[in-house]
Amino acid sequence: MDEFWKALKDIGADFVQNTGLAIVRTVAFLVLGLIVIKIVQIIARSAALKSNKLDRSASTFVISIITVVLYVALVIILVSSLGFSTAGIIAAFSAVALAIALALKDSLASLANGVIIIFTKPFKKGDYISIGGIEGLVQDIRLFNTKVLTYSNEEIIVPNSEVLGDKLINYSSMPLRRVVIEVPVPYGVNVAEVKAFLLEAVAAYKYTVTTPAPSVVLAEYGESTLDFSVRAWGPTENYWDLYFDLREIILNALTEHGIDRPHNRLEVRLRDGWENDPDAFVQRPKSGNTAHKGGRQ
Repeated sequence: MDEFWKALKDIGADFVQNTGLAIVRTVAFLVLGLIVIKIVQIIARSAALKSNKLDRSASTFVISIITVVLYVALVIILVSSLGFSTAGIIAAFSAVALAIALALKDSLASLANGVIIIFTKPFKKGDYISIGGIEGLVQDIRLFNTKVLTYSNEEIIVPNSEVLGDKLINYSSMPLRRVVIEVPVPYGVNVAEVKAFLLEAVAAYKYTVTTPAPSVVLAEYGESTLDFSVRAWGPTENYWDLYFDLREIILNALTEHGIDRPHNRLEVRLRDGWENDPDAFVQRPKSGNTAHKGGRQ
């Protein structure tokens, strides 16, 4: 009986000195690790909000990455504290990561492109862009996709793998945009006068800027018209007002100066004497040798 209690005492002492100490140490590491992660999150969030180089999406992504890395490191420390080999844990993590990467190949491509978009910033929220024929305002930039709202109030979700894989046009990236309006005018007008009053009308519009200056040029000789090109610059946010209002302004200016919009014309000429003998102007087949019916010549 004494030997039994002695063996039990030895087991208890060994547990306290080894296993128990490892458990207490692991619990202490767990509590300390959670506190450290919380502090790092607060510092990272505060630094991201104060940074001018990171927008909200980039800040959220950076904080998420930091959090994941810290939790993985904490798990490895806890496993090591309990006396287990971390090599097996790291190998398991690697195998799981490889399997996930193969299964989510397309999603990871969108994720990678999302990271590139967030940090390189080819566009931002509120920009008017065109992606593969889709035009609209950027509503949200996410890690896997970008939300675009068209002017018809249609919400389109574009995978980030397609955003950087196709031609991208950002109409809002520059402060000024140019409007080009083609104006056909009938032949016979005074070219200098037309250029002068069109330029005056365009320059007087409130959204037309003086630098770069607007211009009116004779662009082409058409079949029945002289084709002028009116070019004006304005703020990007007022582009559509500039475009549509200038079309109306140009039309009004032409009307005020007595210049009608040209129409396609068909010129028909009549020869004298057609009333007396209209059949004379009907084209008849040319005469030629004909074979006699019913026999040889």
